[in-house]
Amino acid sequence: MSAAILQILPLGFPWQTRDPFIFCVHHRDAFPKGNAQMGPNASLAGRHIGQDFVVKDGWRMYHGKTMPGFPYHPHRGFETVTIVKEGIVDHSDSLGAAGRFGAGDVQWMTAGKGVLHSEMFPLLNQEVENPMELFQIWLNLPKTSKFVAPHFRMLWEDAIPEIIEKDSNNKSTIINLIAGKLNGKTAPNPTPNSWAANPANEVMILTIKLEANAQWTLPKASQKVNKTLYFYKGNGLSIEEKTIPTYHSVLLNSETDVHLQASNEDCYLLVLQGKPINEPVVQHGPFVMNTEKEIEDTFEEYRRTQFGGWPWPNHEQAHPREKERFALHADGREETRPGLGRIKLD
Repeated sequence: MSAAILQILPLGFPWQTRDPFIFCVHHRDAFPKGNAQMGPNASLAGRHIGQDFVVKDGWRMYHGKTMPGFPYHPHRGFETVTIVKEGIVDHSDSLGAAGRFGAGDVQWMTAGKGVLHSEMFPLLNQEVENPMELFQIWLNLPKTSKFVAPHFRMLWEDAIPEIIEKDSNNKSTIINLIAGKLNGKTAPNPTPNSWAANPANEVMILTIKLEANAQWTLPKASQKVNKTLYFYKGNGLSIEEKTIPTYHSVLLNSETDVHLQASNEDCYLLVLQGKPINEPVVQHGPFVMNTEKEIEDTFEEYRRTQFGGWPWPNHEQAHPREKERFALHADGREETRPGLGRIKLD
């Protein structure tokens, strides 16, 4: 095996990650036309509503009952990074914050000491289908930051550097730099208490498209860190002349440059890199702490306080159909962006 490759593994559900990352999932759904409630204009018969994770007719309802997505649920002790490639996500949380973000946007949320939030996938288009593709990544917090105040930040599409590299045959590689530094570019700042906020931790999150027959070199880190490449779409990717099967992950040697080459088909990749936190990880569902006792305490506190309770009228909270992209923060500050990312509302 190449010196650049430490291990190759098939991708399951969720994807296997390495410290400081603790979870990664890829959702791709060919949602149908929407109905008046922004749910699917299709029968839900035969689905395990409330727990619908089996692909049927090309899509899933997840935990949604009338609209696809994840009705309100708690988190504590880590961060979520939600990368939307296609479609729309509506966010609402127990702090009274809310947002709508679309294709090309990223939400970075520190759960910290505890937050309730919902992530719904409103099917805005009633005349055409509503395809959805996103990644959700969980990034751990060190013990010193597990009880920081919850906070989210929107990394809007127009603020995320897009790096286009041409090889000697004029073939393109397109990189979206969501976290870290690459080729003289720097990603937008993450949330203030993130493990990624300290450049010494060399956290990097990239999505990459190699055009058919393109070549590109992923540069090494300045120290030994965990670096994983996920090959989730395409065929014929080679790493240092080793062919990687589609829908596999590759644990890379972070101390060497890694030469990538696509065959005669476009190849799509996600890269997660970071210095490990090297602390005990005890996870129970949506809570990630350092000890079993902290998990027990978290459950007790959640039962008692509901992390502040749910201030919204619906468990499956969504925003009005005509609403464009926005982020309403807990302090009342509001950001707006025109349109819906790379899709248009008919």
